Amino acid sequence: MSSTNVQPNDSHDNILRPRPRKPQHAQVTELVREHSTGSVHGHLEPHVDETASGATSGRSSPIPENAPASTKALSSARKQVRAEQRRRLFPTIEYASRVSHFDPESDYRDFHGFFNLFWIGLAIMGITTMLRNYKDTGYPLRIQIWTLFTVKLWHLAIADFLMVGTTAVILPLHKVFRSSRGALTWKKGGTAIQSIYQVLWLAFWVAVPFILNWTWTSQVFFLLHTMVLLMKMHSYAFYNGHLSQTEERLRALDEPHSASKAPAYNYPSVEKPMGELVHEDMKIDSDSEDEGLSQLREDLARELTSPIGNVTYPRNLSWSNYFDYLLCPTLCYELEYPRSASINWTSLIAKIIATFGCIFLLTIISEEFILPVLQDSTVRLDKSSAVLETLLILAETISWLLFPFMLTFLLVFLVIFEYVLGAFAEITRFADRHFYSDWWNSTDWMEFSREWNVPVYSFLRRHVYATSKPSIGRNMATLITFLISAVGHEIVMACITKKLRGYGFICQMLQLPIVMLQRTRWVRSHKTANNVLFWASMIMGLSLVSRFRFHQLTISV
Repeated sequence: MSSTNVQPNDSHDNILRPRPRKPQHAQVTELVREHSTGSVHGHLEPHVDETASGATSGRSSPIPENAPASTKALSSARKQVRAEQRRRLFPTIEYASRVSHFDPESDYRDFHGFFNLFWIGLAIMGITTMLRNYKDTGYPLRIQIWTLFTVKLWHLAIADFLMVGTTAVILPLHKVFRSSRGALTWKKGGTAIQSIYQVLWLAFWVAVPFILNWTWTSQVFFLLHTMVLLMKMHSYAFYNGHLSQTEERLRALDEPHSASKAPAYNYPSVEKPMGELVHEDMKIDSDSEDEGLSQLREDLARELTSPIGNVTYPRNLSWSNYFDYLLCPTLCYELEYPRSASINWTSLIAKIIATFGCIFLLTIISEEFILPVLQDSTVRLDKSSAVLETLLILAETISWLLFPFMLTFLLVFLVIFEYVLGAFAEITRFADRHFYSDWWNSTDWMEFSREWNVPVYSFLRRHVYATSKPSIGRNMATLITFLISAVGHEIVMACITKKLRGYGFICQMLQLPIVMLQRTRWVRSHKTANNVLFWASMIMGLSLVSRFRFHQLTISV
């Protein structure tokens, strides 16, 4: 046709032609062709396998008729998968019988995101508080509590250093007990001397803050450290005293005719929290080298050796071992502890920063949400004369203190058991980081006492309950354990307020009848209700006791 001829003198022939395209790959062209031929009126037709005869697989090499069965199975599987992919035009949802993450029957336990949300909420609280203070006073923080941290700080540092140093007396003292063959052995006079020294030591260092007239913040830190060192000192002395007796018995068996044949006693440990007599049913009647005598020697030697097997008594009686024990985050002495391979410096730095961050938040909460409420209620109670008005003021004060004390309680738990103990665990490479269990799921106070403070619970179980139970029975041993714990709590509270009122002691001892009620069959079956009651009593108890303690503190001032 003439329209297809190009005129040599014209630059345009007024004919529209399609723009030239790049040549497509052969496989792409084949896919487009298959798609266009497989569509009818915009609908994709079902795939028809053209290789039913086995001559070709569509995308792979042809499968011969006499191919092995395994080859044919692989080819068939590939074709089925490709067919399923072509048929899935809309995503499918699989339904199954499952529970939600918060369901009591759920096995899901990772709620770390809520832990991060907790810190974000506290950060928002701190920032908004500082902005409000800056708007009202021109300063981001109040200084009523902050100034207490620096009062007589050098007195605190020197006294704390001397207190730690005086605990080291027990090492040379124990060496005297071990080498003695008369009245100064551990079994005869050593136990009494050690106990008297501990009582005098505690009385002196508890009196030091009163003599030097320290602030209550310094007094709280110093007294808590005093209690920690007292328990460490007791565990070190009494466990090594037991080992000195065991060593003496082992040496005495070199001359069996005059030695005791009583079974070896295993001191309470993590594996055996109540202690036990080893091979108690084995009777040793003769002095000859029989199986019973050899077994007794082996039992005594095993008791003198650490569970890991690297340290044997008395090689542990060294200054390096003692000061390492003082730094380890535990209150129960052992010959050897499991250690991590190295110090995680990133984790250590993070825990140190978190420690000061928690102290900062605790101070803000006390300054902004606790102290003003207590001061205001004190003024109002002094002016109140009617009983009903007094009760209303107390109820309002406690209600305002519930949430701040809940945050204070959680932050104190974190700063002690997660960050301070965790930091010392990193420094000493102490591998056992089980400082607490899931106490937040507690349904009674006995369960809470076991899981909230594992180091103190382990100490009381090992050195109070387990050692007294064989002599006075289970019930009396439990009572003695609670009594000692209550006395310790009352000493701390009395030193803060400089008044001995017994609030902490009474609240601690009231846990015994409450535990008996909570362990009845009807109450024990309602776990959720028990946990709610536990939290309510915990928070309300802290608010109520703190209110009375602050009232006593203001009266003493």
